[in-house]
Amino acid sequence: MPTWQQLRDVKLSEYTDAADGWGKISSRANADKDRVDNGMFARINDTQKGEAAKTATGDVQQLSRNFQYLHAECGLIRTALNGLASELAAPQRKLKQALEDAENLKFTVKPDGSVEYPTQSYVLKPGSTTAQDGAPIPYLPGKAEGIGSTDPNKGKAEDIAQRIGDAVREAAEIDGRYAGVLRKLRAEPGLTVSDETLADAAKDTKALQDAAGKYADDGKIPHGKSPKENAEWWNGLTQEQRDEYATLYPASIGALDGIPSTVRDDANRMVLAETRAQTQLDLNAIPKQPQEYIQNPSGQYPAVIKNPEYLQWDKKYGDRFEQLTAQKKGMDAIQARFDRTGQSERPGERPLPEAYLLGFDTQGNGHAIVANGNPDTATHTAMYVPGTTSNLEGIGGDIKRMETLWRASDNLANGQSVSTITWLGYDAPQSIVKDAPFSHYADDGAPKLNGFVDGLRATHQGDPTHMTVTGHSYGSTVIGSAARQGHLAADDIFVAGSPGMQVGSATDLDVPKGHVYAAEADSDPYLKGLHLPGGVTDGKYGGFNIPFVTSDPVPDLGGWGHAPKKLDIDILPSFIDGDGASVVKPLTPTNPDFGAHIVATDGSRGHSGYWDNGTESLNNQARVVTGRYQEVTSQ
Repeated sequence: MPTWQQLRDVKLSEYTDAADGWGKISSRANADKDRVDNGMFARINDTQKGEAAKTATGDVQQLSRNFQYLHAECGLIRTALNGLASELAAPQRKLKQALEDAENLKFTVKPDGSVEYPTQSYVLKPGSTTAQDGAPIPYLPGKAEGIGSTDPNKGKAEDIAQRIGDAVREAAEIDGRYAGVLRKLRAEPGLTVSDETLADAAKDTKALQDAAGKYADDGKIPHGKSPKENAEWWNGLTQEQRDEYATLYPASIGALDGIPSTVRDDANRMVLAETRAQTQLDLNAIPKQPQEYIQNPSGQYPAVIKNPEYLQWDKKYGDRFEQLTAQKKGMDAIQARFDRTGQSERPGERPLPEAYLLGFDTQGNGHAIVANGNPDTATHTAMYVPGTTSNLEGIGGDIKRMETLWRASDNLANGQSVSTITWLGYDAPQSIVKDAPFSHYADDGAPKLNGFVDGLRATHQGDPTHMTVTGHSYGSTVIGSAARQGHLAADDIFVAGSPGMQVGSATDLDVPKGHVYAAEADSDPYLKGLHLPGGVTDGKYGGFNIPFVTSDPVPDLGGWGHAPKKLDIDILPSFIDGDGASVVKPLTPTNPDFGAHIVATDGSRGHSGYWDNGTESLNNQARVVTGRYQEVTSQ
């Protein structure tokens, strides 16, 4: 426990000065990490091939990880020192006030904290409030008049001693909290930051959250507020406060709409690195999976049976192993996108811009928001909402789609900056049959989509960005629900393979008239309008052998669940029916009655080919994203 002399003499400015130094190291490490991620990786691919490139890439990845760890741990030390100085200030003020009161009263504070005072004894005259010499004295409750004596300094001295003791005990509690954390903020010797080291950094963060809760309270972060309110809170903080909140609560800051993309990216990358490391450690802790099938030891039929050891392993570890493997696959895909920064697919093509991780967690099926280019400075921004079966495990394919759209859009942007974003910020349905027919996934995700778009609007620098929101399959239903429930602050909407958007007209989608675009892969002119199920090339329908190219069946099938209906007359070819039939048509975006621009999709195949290179559906998306509307081709 510190003494009152130590508490009196401690110079709290020395702690804050040291904190500033650690903060500078943290910031420099973060800047160095950015240079590694966004510069060195590209140079390796330009200058090295084969094994040399593989080795160099591993070395650079380790260097990036080292800087990431330095950034986090030095930031924690800065926050701990600032928190210690801030919290010690209160008991130090209490102590100094008590010492000043003692000095004014000519009392003496002894080394052990007790207080000496000059004694004053008054003998009361019976039935009087004056001393026998006639001097008046104050009435002291609890002392009977006319008996004994009293000393007014005694109570004052006891009060001062109590205040001194309280201040020292408060300081000791604060010192103990922070000292325990600071002692653990030590790196292992060597130049390798291992999975164990990164996982330990997450524990350090949690320990400091517990220790510094009074200094930087998570409750002060505006959870559940609007992006505008989030931005106002953030802008009202000092830079030091911003750094400390981002260091202490990276998951909360990284998820906050209305916070600059660079800040969210830094916070989420730390969460990703620590979560990825812990996931690998958890996988390592699971015993190796036994061989699933073995020869039947009886030699009888069947010749191969399930291995009893595998069945036992699967019962104990199977679900957990599957969950961790899926999460690790998704996190590896995000890291792979970071590593592709600065790379080109073809000679003469502009390299991919810096990636920004604007959201990440492993809750449920996992969520991730990954941007190509900084949306806070982009002239054109396109965000993509994936559909059914989307999850963290499969995020790699969705990230690739937005890389492809970025390249196509960048080629048309005439030097203007473009950012494309994969937004898996909602819980997508995971089963086409069991989940996709229901609307609650879209209804629950819609406010999150609106919040994210509003956040991009709040953080954008300069003139407002040209914003296109793109949805694939069930993702388009989320977009429609966002417009129906609130206000979707987009300039253009582009949907592909949509099963319906919960509204019956393009005019219900918040964007200006004429700025809704829809794509449906079905390139056989003879079959357009028949709405036959696609997915095969030579199949049978209604007893007839009908050769047709692969088309997208989702708009016709899914429209019965997510689109308003319209009664109409559909004249079917005579070889199928021969008569006009009164039918109900879902008002999906590719129904002409919906009022969207139905764009050409030449080259697209099936439900997932809208982002294939060279397809007209990809080209049309890029034209919309860059505002080249007059070049969009129609179906």
